Amino acid sequence: LQKLIHLLQATDDPLIQEQALITLSNSAAFSVNQDIIRNLDGLSVIGGMLSDSVPKVKEKALNALNNLSMNIKNQEEIQVYITQVCRNVESAPLNSDLQLAALRLLTNMSVTGDYHHKMINSIPCFLHLLSEGTERTQIHVLKVLVNLSANPAMTKHLLRAQV
Repeated sequence: LQKLIHLLQATDDPLIQEQALITLSNSAAFSVNQDIIRNLDGLSVIGGMLSDSVPKVKEKALNALNNLSMNIKNQEEIQVYITQVCRNVESAPLNSDLQLAALRLLTNMSVTGDYHHKMINSIPCFLHLLSEGTERTQIHVLKVLVNLSANPAMTKHLLRAQV
């Protein structure tokens, strides 16, 4: 895992980055690896890939963070990327794999109310995707909206959102 994280930092080759991110994502399916990746500063390395100009690299980074977000301690570190993930949802092509990967991560990050406030500005976008997206996109958006709606503090934001 340490070598994969170092490889991500050392290369600019998108194909190598994608493969390293896929391997880290698969490794994160095991809870013991989630802690190891966090302790190796892997969350910030993977999070840094969200700024990459290559959509497939961003998508693989989102998938890795999604798997890593099943851990409360990891969520505490991943939450710094929520605004950027929301921007990815808004700027990604409609119904794209990149958009869906970002929505999956937001679903996990919105299970508790801890980070809902970081998603408020994206509520209009979520509602737009609900009306314009494919069924697959709509399902992912609904998961986020259901999580947000479970928080009474979000009620006014959800009801006042301009679509």
